[in-house]
Amino acid sequence: MIRVKNLPIKWVVGFVILLFIVLPISADAMDRDILMGGGTAQGEVGSFFHRFEMLIGTVFTLYTIFIALVIFMENRNPSKTIAWLLILFLVPVVGFIFYLFLGQNFRKRTIFKKKRNIDFEKFQDIAKHQRQAIKDRDLFKDDESFVKKRLISLILNNANAPFTVNNQSKVLTNGGETFEEITQSLKAAKHHIHLEYFIIKEDGIGSVIKRILIDKAKGGIKVRLIYDSVGSWRLSKAYLDEMKKAGIEIHSFLPVYFPIMSRELNYRNHRKIIVVDGKTGFLGGLNIGDEYLGGDPHLGFWRDTHLRIEGEAVYGLQNIFFKDWHFVSKRQLPYDDVFFPKLPYFGEQLIQIAASGPDSDWESIMQAYFATISSAEDRIWINTPYLVPDESIMMALRTAALSGVDVRIILPSYPDHHMVFWASMSNIEELLRAGVKVYKYTKGFMHGKILLVDGIAASIGTANLDIRSFQINFEVNAFIYDKEIVERMEKDFYMDIEDSKEVVLEEYLKRPMLEKIKEATGRLMSPLL
Repeated sequence: MIRVKNLPIKWVVGFVILLFIVLPISADAMDRDILMGGGTAQGEVGSFFHRFEMLIGTVFTLYTIFIALVIFMENRNPSKTIAWLLILFLVPVVGFIFYLFLGQNFRKRTIFKKKRNIDFEKFQDIAKHQRQAIKDRDLFKDDESFVKKRLISLILNNANAPFTVNNQSKVLTNGGETFEEITQSLKAAKHHIHLEYFIIKEDGIGSVIKRILIDKAKGGIKVRLIYDSVGSWRLSKAYLDEMKKAGIEIHSFLPVYFPIMSRELNYRNHRKIIVVDGKTGFLGGLNIGDEYLGGDPHLGFWRDTHLRIEGEAVYGLQNIFFKDWHFVSKRQLPYDDVFFPKLPYFGEQLIQIAASGPDSDWESIMQAYFATISSAEDRIWINTPYLVPDESIMMALRTAALSGVDVRIILPSYPDHHMVFWASMSNIEELLRAGVKVYKYTKGFMHGKILLVDGIAASIGTANLDIRSFQINFEVNAFIYDKEIVERMEKDFYMDIEDSKEVVLEEYLKRPMLEKIKEATGRLMSPLL
């Protein structure tokens, strides 16, 4: 619901004054209607309904004008402002409902003011020393990769994310390999398990993981779970109660009780994080559900990528979970050696964990993508289910391709969300004209969120290549600077190319008029998605 406490006081006062001015005038007009309608019972009933109709119409009109003023005064992208105002005035009822669902942005920082920056002090100290070392040019002085230097420095500054070296990671291709690794790690937990997911379903794999968590909790392992209340809206009370009875602590992220009137509907926790004993972590594109194992009859085979990490980079995942846990539970977990244990030697993989969301000072993951794309010298390869970025990312992709960089993007062939799919398709033509190679995955549904650059850096995480992930949702990505891991991911990308069909510009220009209309509609709606 739109709450007065989250609105500037001048808006509230102005709106109340407007109501007091207009409603009495409307009431006088209604009284005149009643007098003109005569004194019969039928006339009185008719006048009552007419009076009620006028009252509702007046309130609706005032509320619509109020929303229009708020949209106009917000510091929005001009295209978003114009799109919302057009929809609101051309189709008021539809625009009104759409804005309540998707567009509310009333001082979003105030919603998350309690989501304080409680970063692990050690993280802050490490980040401070690393910034100084980069400034003094003591780090990476022998590294010739401009992309690597620029990206590490950027993420260190905009996401306050130190780079870590003592790591060993494993790329997990698709659901079978991912859930096998996850279940094994959960079963091996000795002290605690932390999970944070956008979607959890009570199907086959959802039941398997629930049973493991219950068994571990009954065995004395502390289990904490955060689920997104919109992404997991079908999760039953019985499913949650069974885990709670076993001692598992569970909280939903920004619970939505009346979704039609709730602005919290727009800010979702899209993260997928698991931390086991502070030593092992998981993140990537897969939620918990059978469709990620190919169990969806419509989408079929599900192509996705996840990452298993052992080492210091897990501290980054743990830190993100701690801040989210503090936000949903109003309790702060201790930053001690139990949750951030001293680690043995795992390897020498350089990894940064970057988080972004409406509570961040910077759109850190989007900025990292922009810096990576604009700095690439040889190749940029991308897997994404959605291609609805803002103009800065589109410009970076076009510019890179026009500069001779090998830019390739693999998209799904068919949609899981139709409007976003057509918005994605609307961006293909201008990329093709710039020389970007676009492929449609034909083996199943492409859901991976992968960025590969120059054979030296990679990103795996939860962020799609769209405005929602970059600016609205809470996301987390791992940026990996390890040639062996990048080479492993490039092999997967080559296989994905084999299972895809390249989009040829000449053929694409001949697509049916109906597709062009759908794309135009999706493009018009893209600032609102």
